[in-house]
Amino acid sequence: MTAPFREATIDIDAIADNVRHFRRLTGAEVIAVVKADAYGHGAAASAVAALAGGAARLGVAEIPEALELRRQGVHAPIVAWLHAPGERFDAAAAQSIEVGISSVDQLEAASAVASVDRPLAVHLKFETGLSRNGIAPADWGRVLAEAARLERIGRVRVVGLFSHLSNTSEADDRAALAKFEEAVAAAASFGIRPEIRHLAATAAAIDLPETRLDAVRVGVGLYGLSPFDDRTSAQLGLRPAMTLRGAVAAVRRVPAGAGVSYGYDHRTTRDTTLVLVPLGYADGVPRHASGRLPVSIGGRRYTNVGRVAMDQFVVDVGDADVSVGDEVVLFGDPTLGVPSAADWADAAGTINYEIVTRIGPRVPRRTV
Repeated sequence: MTAPFREATIDIDAIADNVRHFRRLTGAEVIAVVKADAYGHGAAASAVAALAGGAARLGVAEIPEALELRRQGVHAPIVAWLHAPGERFDAAAAQSIEVGISSVDQLEAASAVASVDRPLAVHLKFETGLSRNGIAPADWGRVLAEAARLERIGRVRVVGLFSHLSNTSEADDRAALAKFEEAVAAAASFGIRPEIRHLAATAAAIDLPETRLDAVRVGVGLYGLSPFDDRTSAQLGLRPAMTLRGAVAAVRRVPAGAGVSYGYDHRTTRDTTLVLVPLGYADGVPRHASGRLPVSIGGRRYTNVGRVAMDQFVVDVGDADVSVGDEVVLFGDPTLGVPSAADWADAAGTINYEIVTRIGPRVPRRTV
């Protein structure tokens, strides 16, 4: 049977099971992060699977991502927290999208589109040491006073208070937690008592129980990937959801000394068989990992040779019996004997988050 030319299969049961795992582990509400097309897994299908597993909310970076989920029929609470300068929140208000607020300007924009009969639900984000977005400590009093006023007059509803951790060390993350607790206390002094406080993403949700609070934002763990260099998905009780595969597009027997792909970075050292895999850097295969990318063909592991091109790369299979149409697994669940996204990340000098997120739109996603 001929394998698909190129395809990413997404195990939606794995996503649901991973949510259940985090619910059991943390005892907290799970906010399933489906930004960036669910880390490349397909936002709508991943959102539905996460909700089936018990996620209470969805998280995205940008409002257009939330609106697309609404268009796809997802009606669960969604929070979006990264906004363009001067962005208006009309569409978010119309679609009951919860908005992350990192400045007084954003709070004023939220108030401008809200009404007494439809207050905009907001999550106030505090800067606690990551030096990215979030309300600066010097502005906490001003923003909290205005948020409290707007809540009293029914223009906004403060649903959540949140921040983000650096995952640098336990000491750094505990310092950020202490800073966040200062922000929560400051909010309480203005009469703001939110439904949820959320600080931990996947890594802290696993390793730092004191950061779990009312909710955890699970991103990479939702898709069964480990956020740690020293522990695998299986060791964390997670199951990878994505398997990237293709079909052998060509088989060529070549003599010793044959050049392979652009620039002849690789020449064969013996008579051998080369096979062509029809995925390249246009599909998210990292070109800078040329000559180091592991794949599985016929249950055996090989490493690509030569440069990764835009649409294809080459694998030397020696004297193995490989035919056009045979399945090539680029990465998937390593417990099934295939390379993992972490293996690819090691080859590319990056992280598994990037490997799955960069898989391009030319690769069809199929849920299984």
